[in-house]
Amino acid sequence: MSRRVSIVGNGSFSHRDAAIIDRCDLVVRFNDCRSLGEGGSRTDVVAICNTGRPAASMIRTLSWREHPAVASASEFWCVRDVLKFAELKPNLDPELDDFCDDYTAEFAIFAAKKNKTLRVIPRHHHDRIDDELRSMSPDKYIVPSSGMMAIAYLLGHASSSGDEIILAGFDHTGWEGHPFAAERMLVDHYVAEGLVQRIETLHPKMSNETAS
Repeated sequence: MSRRVSIVGNGSFSHRDAAIIDRCDLVVRFNDCRSLGEGGSRTDVVAICNTGRPAASMIRTLSWREHPAVASASEFWCVRDVLKFAELKPNLDPELDDFCDDYTAEFAIFAAKKNKTLRVIPRHHHDRIDDELRSMSPDKYIVPSSGMMAIAYLLGHASSSGDEIILAGFDHTGWEGHPFAAERMLVDHYVAEGLVQRIETLHPKMSNETAS
């Protein structure tokens, strides 16, 4: 059976986005789930950066562990393959010496205690996205964003034929180590190919569904 899947970034939303997101069959949020509220309330998956300072800040902070989105999610997706990041480490700036520190085991223990499934996105999705991003832009970057990795995983593995994948809250801005300009171009390419759609294209459709 086909599903409507929403991947919800931590960017900006319109006042109609929450209703569309909450009516989806599967909702994926990210990291500290700042999207909760303006970006709806349903959460089935939290995709997490499982290495470096962001990972430590989340898994070792009670506020994240007790966050409503984390509590309601049935799955965690770790977006960083540890072996892939071990290979990246020698080429990183010394200021990023803890960038590849791995906290996957701590997330796994927490997930087991809360009866949640934990998946680590395999590195071949990262490798494929690197190739596709480089085809969009030659600019150097460190790693794709968590959002880009979740999109890659859904398109490459976690979605089924007929699923409708909706992107919300994707402003493609943030940490300079992510290739946001190239990611925007790549997502636009996916949209043109009919693989995903941005939520703003659904607003007229949503209004008609609500009125019927």
